[in-house]
Amino acid sequence: MIQFECRLLRGLLGFICLLPVCISAAPDLCGPLKTVRESLNSTLRRRYMKMNFPINYTVQVHYEEVFRLRNISRLNTSTEDEPVQKRDLQDLWLLVSQQGIKRVLRVLPERHPTRRKYLSNLENLFRDFEALYNQRNPSDEERDRPEIIQNIWDRLTDPYYQGWKSVTPKSLLDNCYRTMLCLFKECFSNEDDNYDYCEVLNWRKGKKTT
Repeated sequence: MIQFECRLLRGLLGFICLLPVCISAAPDLCGPLKTVRESLNSTLRRRYMKMNFPINYTVQVHYEEVFRLRNISRLNTSTEDEPVQKRDLQDLWLLVSQQGIKRVLRVLPERHPTRRKYLSNLENLFRDFEALYNQRNPSDEERDRPEIIQNIWDRLTDPYYQGWKSVTPKSLLDNCYRTMLCLFKECFSNEDDNYDYCEVLNWRKGKKTT
């Protein structure tokens, strides 16, 4: 009995010693996200997504690809029976962001400066982040998304869905930027920073992060 307890104690101590190693082995998402943020800064968004396009130029996207802070707020308060988790919203953000970039790339000529100097690189940054994100959050076949999220996901991935909306290229990246800071705010806020990136009114006040 004593020997068994000693072996059990040694095994427990070994697990505790290995735990920090396992935790540190998980990929850090903040580094790649901060690189994405640098490429989404307001100067680059304005230069490549507004000034390089004709005035009032728009692209056709699905309604669900216009993913704003208001959408996050509504989804967070949509139902108490099947609450939406942050992981669900982060998954949705990643899908919407990548599809938005692809929508703009499809309408750009191969030699367009926005494609060559900006969007192609941004698409690669998102692809790199997606690989780390999936490593950090492996898919679970037994995990069901809340119904309200699954309905959005189905429409986004349905090739025959016809719910279209006209938006400016810059607005797609504006939404991407703001929702990113909201859903991954632990990567961008300091302990003494009480600014709420998820509050719509705060962005309207002209915060420098816009």
